Amino acid sequence: MDIESRISRRRRGDAAELILDYGDLSPVTHVTEPADRGPFLERLLDHLDPVFDGDLPENAYVWGPQGAGKSAVLSALFAHLRDLPAHADAVIHTTTRSRPVSTPSFVSLDLREAASEFGLYHGLLDGLVEDPVPEHGVGTEEVRRRLSDRVTDRPVVAVLDHVDEPATLDRATVLDALEPFDGLRWICVGRDPPDRHGWDETDATVLEVPAYRRQVLVDVVMDRASAGLATRVLAHDQAREIAEWADGNAHDALAALFAAADAAAAAGRDRIEPADVSAGIADVPRPSVSLGRVLALPTNRQSVLRELVSLDTVDRATVTDATDAIAASDRVDLSPGTVKRFLYEMAEAGILAREENTDADRQGRPPSRVEPRFPSTVFARLYDLQNS
Repeated sequence: MDIESRISRRRRGDAAELILDYGDLSPVTHVTEPADRGPFLERLLDHLDPVFDGDLPENAYVWGPQGAGKSAVLSALFAHLRDLPAHADAVIHTTTRSRPVSTPSFVSLDLREAASEFGLYHGLLDGLVEDPVPEHGVGTEEVRRRLSDRVTDRPVVAVLDHVDEPATLDRATVLDALEPFDGLRWICVGRDPPDRHGWDETDATVLEVPAYRRQVLVDVVMDRASAGLATRVLAHDQAREIAEWADGNAHDALAALFAAADAAAAAGRDRIEPADVSAGIADVPRPSVSLGRVLALPTNRQSVLRELVSLDTVDRATVTDATDAIAASDRVDLSPGTVKRFLYEMAEAGILAREENTDADRQGRPPSRVEPRFPSTVFARLYDLQNS
């Protein structure tokens, strides 16, 4: 009897009749068995094969478009690898070998949450030791020294996800920061082709991940719907419509599914209707900023975005109108000047888009407004669940 899940369903109210678990629908949730990524998984295992002999692999750069399942596969794989025996007297059995070996440690770090050299060292060390590593009162040199000691004790293989994205560490910074650690090998994960940022085989083995094929993406949508929705809520032709629109991008497909289900639940329906699918697709701008990037923003910026997506058209007519409405909210404890600065900063970072409001009834140059470049409904629901 799962009391926690029963209480959680009650808290969701009427939506529980249609939506069983928002987490299973969420584009930022990584499943334990990603669909149709077997060939990529085999290439990863080939690359990591030395660890099964107690050795370290070469460094690697994994790249592919948004929503291709890169993070999902690596997250699932490293979750299994972390369970490998650690001690030298442990035995790893494979089809070709059976002998005592000592395996490396495995750690994953999202660079969206470690946007500095200190954050890089801190995040890696925190993922390798049992006791939490303090974020204050220690400097970069001290954390580097502690990480060096830990890597010396037992070698490490690290996944560094979302390299070379806006507001994350770039290739040069990562390579310079990790170059002194002989006992550490890394797998950097990014979206861009290797030549865009200077990656080549002298840095790392390059592994490409293609976008999902359309039929496989249909299966991904149906699998998530089966896990997160009540029975027979989503029709197969609706999943196909979402997959065809998403064009290989699982993030956007799942965001559209999430928003469609949320629209149906809000309307009190017991199944998703065509209008809900249309609403779900319309909620995802193209191109769309990853919700993982938005949810990695500092709390105060997320709170500003949460208020922004709840404003009506009038209150979002200009940046100034939006600023005044957001700053007036009881849920935002920020001055108008700070709110406006955050809006402009997030527009500069591409999370929001600045657009001329040609409908505004004002003389002179049309004022600008800001529009989300991420799935608004999905973000609002996930934010509310996280902060409830």
